[in-house]
Amino acid sequence: MTRQAVLAAAAAHLDSGSFAQDLARRVAMPTESQNPAAAPALLAYLVDELTPTLAALGFACQTHANPVPGGGPLLIARRIEAAALPTVLMYGHGDVVRGQDKSWTRGQGPWRLAADGPRLYGRGTADNKGQHSINIAALAQVLAVRRAEGRGLGFNITWLFEMSEETGSPGLAAFCAAQRDELAADVLIASDGPRYRSDRPTVFLGSRGVANFTLSLNLREGAHHSGNWGGLLRNPGTVLAHAIACLVDARGVIQVPGLRPPPVPANVRVALAGLQFGGDAGDPKVDADWGEPGLSPAERVIAWNTLEVLAMRTGNPDFPVNAIPPAAQAHMHMRFVPGTDIAHLAEHVRAHLAAHGIDGVQVTPGEVMPATRLDPGHPWVRWCLASIERSTGSAPVLLPNLGGSLPNEVFADILGLPTVWVPHSYAGCSQHAPDEHLLAPVAREALQIMAGLFWDLGDTTTNPPCCAP
Repeated sequence: MTRQAVLAAAAAHLDSGSFAQDLARRVAMPTESQNPAAAPALLAYLVDELTPTLAALGFACQTHANPVPGGGPLLIARRIEAAALPTVLMYGHGDVVRGQDKSWTRGQGPWRLAADGPRLYGRGTADNKGQHSINIAALAQVLAVRRAEGRGLGFNITWLFEMSEETGSPGLAAFCAAQRDELAADVLIASDGPRYRSDRPTVFLGSRGVANFTLSLNLREGAHHSGNWGGLLRNPGTVLAHAIACLVDARGVIQVPGLRPPPVPANVRVALAGLQFGGDAGDPKVDADWGEPGLSPAERVIAWNTLEVLAMRTGNPDFPVNAIPPAAQAHMHMRFVPGTDIAHLAEHVRAHLAAHGIDGVQVTPGEVMPATRLDPGHPWVRWCLASIERSTGSAPVLLPNLGGSLPNEVFADILGLPTVWVPHSYAGCSQHAPDEHLLAPVAREALQIMAGLFWDLGDTTTNPPCCAP
């Protein structure tokens, strides 16, 4: 059978309703990793759903306990045809955020797949059950053809699934370090996150990192009447507002030298040239005058750092009274690119506030997810882009990294792999919110893209980088 026939079979898998049947079964499992009561569902997703599916495709599957107490289980599934063949590591997560059952306005709630026009509603349809279901189904189409021809895939494949991504992937790094031999591969090809736009196939090579921290100022016990004490007592809300303004200005430009990234690399600028973010139905309008001056909107969201105020509180906003509050607190949030000195975030913030005469503000750092970015000129990048173009007839969008964050450092740094991500969702999918959905046209094209990638991996005439002459 030709490559084109395999792509047609992949599209027919969606058109026939078979893909929706598989996804409906997976969506129906309430794998809320943020809910401690969902622990049995997390394990069942790996044992009762994924293991039989992958075993039927020739995978040897092993479920593992998380090395971190409270972390969800993990699954390694391996299909090894020959040691000399290229090995691809795939990744997915079967856990989802809380269903928010009562807040859904479209579909039939979080745990039942429901089609409405091109949208397939249900929790996990975009993040990440729909995306790894596409990849599994595409592999099955290719394997069916190879088996009918009396051949194997022509490459090895290992799949890693975790069930704690939505709680920060606790234990994933330690697990991968301990399972380094089982997870050894030539490349990671995985799917998560959104496309650049819903109608543009996309590849990204890493992700911005994320770091949260808290600013707090506690000055005294209790509030005091503003008529009696106004002008005599420091107002923590006022002080904290100036502290935030000292860190990031009214245009969103970071003012702390130590938290600013290095200049945008030339090859990153080239990759982002001409890209315009936004424009899909439901997207907010991009603020042209917000963020770092001298950068394009694409560079600001992909290749630069941002510092955001997530929440701020002083006094009682719901029932304000004429009193000077005793304390104030702000939750701050950074997205950052490789090269940022994020290890010293708290020290940079404290020193900057002190240099501007703002004292007493406590800086409490939270967990950090590192930033990663594969060189856009890497051979695996060029190979994957060429495969996708053969399948779609047009060049995909290349993003040097995702604007959001993923645990990609585990694969890039701990396992030492080139990392190529092929997302199957889009920015307006309501990920993590009520009414989460997958676009059926995107899923159809994604099935063909992934079938083409798997076909090409087993075809030595396409010269995968590890097999090129």
